[in-house]
This record gives sequence, structure tokens and C-alpha cells, in this order.
Amino acid sequence: QVQLVESGGGLVQPGGSLRLSCAASIAIFGFNDMAWYRQATGKERELVAGITRAGTTNYADSVKGRFTISREFGTDTMYLQMNSLKPEDTAVYYCYGSRGLQSRYWGQGTQVTVSS
Repeated sequence: QVQLVESGGGLVQPGGSLRLSCAASIAIFGFNDMAWYRQATGKERELVAGITRAGTTNYADSVKGRFTISREFGTDTMYLQMNSLKPEDTAVYYCYGSRGLQSRYWGQGTQVTVSS
């Protein structure tokens, strides 16, 4: 069974940084694409950043220039480096991966709170 496990969330002050990790139970090269989503209280889940197997990345406008998505095949881990954090970045962050034509996988989520 494919599992995605996030870590690295926590409480940080505005302007601070966090790095989220998503550890996969299988080789991440097998994923068509992977992404980070987030869901704030009372809001819909939204795409934060994505990366394809080829390494092409895309970002939500709200995080461009502040967040960086990356992955490491050797450890089967995807990362989200978050800098210059704002209170509006507060949300539960989810790791996502797709394989084949229909397989979709989600992690359990990690809470990020940006507050002074």
C-alpha cells in the first residue's frame, strides 16, 4: 500500500521559515506528479505547488517567490521550503501523488500555523 507521510509543520512567526517533508513508501520516480496542497479552516483545499516526474514545477500565485518544491529520489522524499511566511499561510498542508491513470494518494496532513 502506498503511503505518504508529512512532517515538519509547526508554529512559526510571520517572516519565518519552515521546511515540510513528504516521505513516500515507494519510489517517487513512479509518480506521474506530486504536489503540496493546503486547506485553511473554512476554506477549500488548494494547490500550493506541484512537480512533475520530469521536474517541471508550478506554484500558486500567492506563494511564488517564497515557496520552493523539490524532491530527492534517493530518499523518496518531497519537500516544500517555505520562506517569508505570512499569517494567511496558516493551514493544514497535504502531500499528494498520482500514479498511472487513476491512482491518487494523499498524506494525513501537517499543521502550519503562522502567528506572533
